[in-house]
Amino acid sequence: MSAGLQQKNSQYEYKIASNIEYFEPEIPVRELDSSFIVNKSNNIRRSLMKRLLDVLLSLVFMMIFAPIGLVIAVMIKLDSPGPVLFRQRRYGANGKTFLIYKFRTMTVMETEGSFTQATVGDSRVTRIGRVLRSSSLDEMPQLVNVLAGEMSLVGPRPHAIPMDDAFAPVIENYNDRYLVRPGLTGLAQVTGHRGPTESINKIRLRVLCDRNYIRDWSIWLDLVILAKTALVLRGPNAV
Repeated sequence: MSAGLQQKNSQYEYKIASNIEYFEPEIPVRELDSSFIVNKSNNIRRSLMKRLLDVLLSLVFMMIFAPIGLVIAVMIKLDSPGPVLFRQRRYGANGKTFLIYKFRTMTVMETEGSFTQATVGDSRVTRIGRVLRSSSLDEMPQLVNVLAGEMSLVGPRPHAIPMDDAFAPVIENYNDRYLVRPGLTGLAQVTGHRGPTESINKIRLRVLCDRNYIRDWSIWLDLVILAKTALVLRGPNAV
């Protein structure tokens, strides 16, 4: 594949970074046939225990963080002009699109059209936005997506549609990420693979993590990932 590969659809445009260097991933992974992945993902989507965990914990988190959310909303309005919430379409389970919610952290609203991923020191990020991104508090509104059944607390993190459209044709098994609901956090995020995905290497490792999650899923694994998430919220890859 040539450097700077570009994929487009009718609404979005995303350019893969040119610093592409292939290497063997360090994440242990077993060869999985398609039928195994599909069957395991069906079990995940149909799990009443997982859905119950999503609903109960989301309600608890919303009650705990409601006062913080109100403070954040006021600070966003005072810091820069624009809405409190950022909404953008993402691919969910079975490739169905949904509107994801975040606290707005930037001076621009790239909900459609050309898309540029945020980077460390990005001038578009507001003052309060830097705090929210570094602590991952900007993701808090996605609890609404979880309650609506569009997301799960744990699963593959949903990327911007332009990124998905660019990477899916060039990364093997990329679309396996759509077999389950996307997550507020995931295995990739607690194993050092969160943050910007400016190269194919990084996105490849995320896909491996997502497939490993589907392979090994259990309620216990979800609880472990949720517990570990609290320890990595201010990790070095946050932007």
